[in-house]
Amino acid sequence: MMPHSLCHSLHDSVLLGSTSSRAMHRHSTTKSAARSASRAAAGRRTRAGSYRRGRTRADAAPRIELPFEGHNWGGRRAGAGRKPSGSRALHTHLARPERCARFPLHITTRVRSGLPSLRQRRTLALLVAILRDGSDRFGFRLIEYSVQSNHFHMLVEVSNQGALTRGTKGLFVRLARHLNRLWGRRGQVFPDRYHVRELRSPTEVRRALAYVLHNARRHGAFGRGIDPFSSGPWFDGFAGRDLRNSGVASAPAHVRSRPALVEIMAHWPRVTCRPRCWLLRVGWQRSGLIRIDERVLAWIDTT
Repeated sequence: MMPHSLCHSLHDSVLLGSTSSRAMHRHSTTKSAARSASRAAAGRRTRAGSYRRGRTRADAAPRIELPFEGHNWGGRRAGAGRKPSGSRALHTHLARPERCARFPLHITTRVRSGLPSLRQRRTLALLVAILRDGSDRFGFRLIEYSVQSNHFHMLVEVSNQGALTRGTKGLFVRLARHLNRLWGRRGQVFPDRYHVRELRSPTEVRRALAYVLHNARRHGAFGRGIDPFSSGPWFDGFAGRDLRNSGVASAPAHVRSRPALVEIMAHWPRVTCRPRCWLLRVGWQRSGLIRIDERVLAWIDTT
């Protein structure tokens, strides 16, 4: 058993410890109260959530407006922004607007400078096969096209903006892969975004059809007749079309070697899709069919 004197000593120690704890708690509370009072006197928020009057806005030093004598840089102004890294300005990367299935689109895209010409005999069959495979995918439908030495023109129908994005991306990736394989190279083929224009009237659609199908004539790459590097061999809207007289007599030498090329291509499986929207089916014909020897107007021409 524990001695009686030792029990009394332990009891006294416990009482002394409890007393010290209560004293320390009272001291801590007193310090917190003093700290809150000093904050209130300085105008700061106390723990209770109330504010005490300290320095007000009227007591602060007055603000001084310094005169601005800066230089002529910065801010929105003419000629501001990053300059094009190449010889041509790139297309803006702003979000494209939503598209409607009622209105066809005119798409233009360029290949990288320094690459071989697209209008070569060895590329014709390859381009026809690739365009045929990608002509109807994801709601993207290729209606007419034209291939120039360094760019493509296309008239397409899309159900919405997502169909335009997926269809063009798939088609251009396929074109780049096969062209690189043909040229024995690797790397970028289409360095920039494609340009797209919405066609909203019968007159605008007819003008776009003539512009695309006869675009080689504008660049001096083709003379009279139907261009074999376009969807002309399958186009039904030419006025008085006669395949026997729509050859390529005035075309470059590598095409003149096959005078019946357009007639032969007309019997190939159709590359493009049949139009569905009213503007491309019948609306544009209100202004008359397109002549094979028609003078092509640029978008900025008015006559």
